[in-house]
Amino acid sequence: MNIRIYGAVLALLAVAACSSPYEGDSASGADVEGRTISPVEGCGSTSWTDPKDRSPNRVPARCQPGAPPARPLAERRSLTIATGTLSAEYVAPLQVALDKGEFAKEGLDVTLKVLPTPDALPLLAKGEIDALWAAPEAAVMNGIRGGFDIRWVAGNFSPGPGSKSGLWVRLRDGEDAEHVPMAGRRLGTMIGKGSVIAYPMEKALRKHGGGLDRIQYQQLGSADVLTALQNGGVDSAWLLDPVWRRVDGKPGYAFLGGQPRGEPLGGMLYGRALLQEDVDAGVALLRAYIRTLNTYFASDYKADESFVTYLAKLLKTDKEVLSSTPPLRMDWEIRAGTTTRLQAAYKAQGATTGSPLPESRTVTRALYEEAVGHGG
Repeated sequence: MNIRIYGAVLALLAVAACSSPYEGDSASGADVEGRTISPVEGCGSTSWTDPKDRSPNRVPARCQPGAPPARPLAERRSLTIATGTLSAEYVAPLQVALDKGEFAKEGLDVTLKVLPTPDALPLLAKGEIDALWAAPEAAVMNGIRGGFDIRWVAGNFSPGPGSKSGLWVRLRDGEDAEHVPMAGRRLGTMIGKGSVIAYPMEKALRKHGGGLDRIQYQQLGSADVLTALQNGGVDSAWLLDPVWRRVDGKPGYAFLGGQPRGEPLGGMLYGRALLQEDVDAGVALLRAYIRTLNTYFASDYKADESFVTYLAKLLKTDKEVLSSTPPLRMDWEIRAGTTTRLQAAYKAQGATTGSPLPESRTVTRALYEEAVGHGG
């Protein structure tokens, strides 16, 4: 995406924030209070973890395979989920749920539509799409501040052990990986300022004398980030799976840090349609998603060669490439305080202004808790 377009969206939403009717600490937009939560077959004490637990070794919540069981809606409902891509591994649960009929079991006819987040946000707020598979980026925070009824309602993944998806730097003469002076260096990134990677990137930069306000950003196409790092066009870059494999173990490169383990930074976002107008459908959608994780992604899904073959075909990617990186730790839960930490990073970049939004304005856990029968 062109950085000027992204910046224009951020600016527009920032202006809207100045006249926002939602200045208090209210959970406006989420009509989920007072709903009955009953025990769910196959989902017991392991189907929920304490949101405050950010341990890297935390075992993600899990139900039994095939749970939570489907509860078809009285009338079929057509839903559209926007996503930035259909081929990335983190989209695999949606692709599998669609292909295996998990959405259909709930009485949902789901369409996955490729749209970048800035294009999808106004459509989500107006109800022209029902959900967004993305992340609570700066544009989302600015949209909520400007009056959009949007909530982050379910997580997606955190990196598995052995993953080195994250911030990589090209070392200069005399430098080593233990201390790399990052202040003033150029960072190659696909999105620029305002992405959720700002949060883990800030943690890595501060260990090396940098900081989000002390580096230069250079937006590049997805195919150009690695090339720019290798030929010296940029000094550092955020490399995703499986791109980091191309520099791992090679002299002259160092991995400085990635997404925190055990803390998803993205997932499902709902607008007014599923937060207020049809909460039953919103719960049903998450129920199908959670059932897909429990059935197909509960542990090391890449240990099953036949499933990897199936997944590679579904994502239209190379099987060897898919197998070359550790499996993602799929996780539908949202950790406490994640959006607060994200907003602090966005502010450090200059992508947001003003006081941070409280979590009651950015997150709703009630829908996935209802789906697994957790009553708090």
